[in-house]
Amino acid sequence: MSAPPPADDGTLRRTLSFRDLVVYGLLFIAPMAPVGVFGTLDAKSHGAVALVYLVATAAMAFTAFSYAQMVRVAPQAGSVFTYARLGLGESAGFVAGWMAMLDYLLIPAVAYLFSGIAMHALVPGVHQWVWTAIAVVVTTALNLSGVRAAALVGFLVLAMEIVVLLVFLVAAVVALAQDGARRGWLSPLVGEGGFAMTAVLGAVSVAVLSYLGFDAIASFAEEATGGSERVARAVLTCLVVAGVLFVAQTYLASLLAPMSPAELAAKPENQGSAFYDTVDSATGTWLHDLVAVSKAIGAAFAALAGQAAAGRLLFAMARDRRLPNLLAKVDRGSGVPRLALLAAAAVTLVAAVWAARRDDGLDRLVSVVDVGALVAFALLHLSVIGYFAVHKRDGAPRPVRHVVLPLLGLVVTIAVIVEAAATAQVVGAIWLAAGLGVLGAQTLRRD
Repeated sequence: MSAPPPADDGTLRRTLSFRDLVVYGLLFIAPMAPVGVFGTLDAKSHGAVALVYLVATAAMAFTAFSYAQMVRVAPQAGSVFTYARLGLGESAGFVAGWMAMLDYLLIPAVAYLFSGIAMHALVPGVHQWVWTAIAVVVTTALNLSGVRAAALVGFLVLAMEIVVLLVFLVAAVVALAQDGARRGWLSPLVGEGGFAMTAVLGAVSVAVLSYLGFDAIASFAEEATGGSERVARAVLTCLVVAGVLFVAQTYLASLLAPMSPAELAAKPENQGSAFYDTVDSATGTWLHDLVAVSKAIGAAFAALAGQAAAGRLLFAMARDRRLPNLLAKVDRGSGVPRLALLAAAAVTLVAAVWAARRDDGLDRLVSVVDVGALVAFALLHLSVIGYFAVHKRDGAPRPVRHVVLPLLGLVVTIAVIVEAAATAQVVGAIWLAAGLGVLGAQTLRRD
């Protein structure tokens, strides 16, 4: 089989299979994403954590469905930037890309920081900022080597994460068979002390953040083989697989948790380690260490997928002359947007190392992520309505598919933005204002 031809400037190489796309999405999400927020969700939902993830999966399905609709008509690297341009106009497209950029640059920084913290705990002689920087350098080198090489290594890391998750699931089942459950068998689905829908919905606003990243699959549309239908299928598949894994692990963890939801609510300082405390009490420290190592490696490669998506977004916006044209160059050897990847890596490195050197760095960084992606999701849903129902660019619209479902997704997205941390809302507003300033300057220059 002959090697693919070298890429020209502005042209990405189609080499990614369906499996590769799903791997990138699951890497970015991380199969054990609920580990860090399990205690918070347990306290908020009164113990109905599995139900929270069922509802969150259903809520995010609206967003996945909107991505699937738009990637079929615009299979391009710009993802939501391209979709909003088609459905809502040039200015809305820029705003969508600008807001998504905040998410794609900061979420990898958080993942790198998680990796640095975990490695520092295992090797305390090396400061966490050093481990964080090493993670950035290693994964950036993989991304620069080519999308296929990064996808292959990512697949191996994802396989490791899933094996560790399966070990936990088997160990949890064995512990339940030997010692029984500490809570009622239905409590992860109905809660303890009575079902409370408001409590569940409040927890859902936190749980949906575990899914951010599956949308990155759409940014690889120009590098996927098999057409846009395969990309749309990969987006939906990734969400379903993640939902099943999240529900399974939180259901079992809830049954084995040593502290009740009420105790966790009364002692918020124990919420962050609640999952690890459950593992320790049910199976011993050996699995705790295994999960910690898996999270350390998995977080770095979640950042790899995020960095790759950020590079594609910068590349697409530069190709449309919304960012410096240099970022639209494609390396002829590797077939990747090298300068766009390096720019994304530089921003992420600065943010991650800055946070790693501060005692409150993690709290500060985590508090400002996600709003960018949520605003972009809102514009995505409006893009579906605009493209199919308003402009009718693909024939007669289908009311349920092109109006009702996107509207429901828009409502869910707005609800999550309203529930976001005040710091995130302020940073999101400042970033949006900066973007509008850039847009205004570009408009005046073009006129």
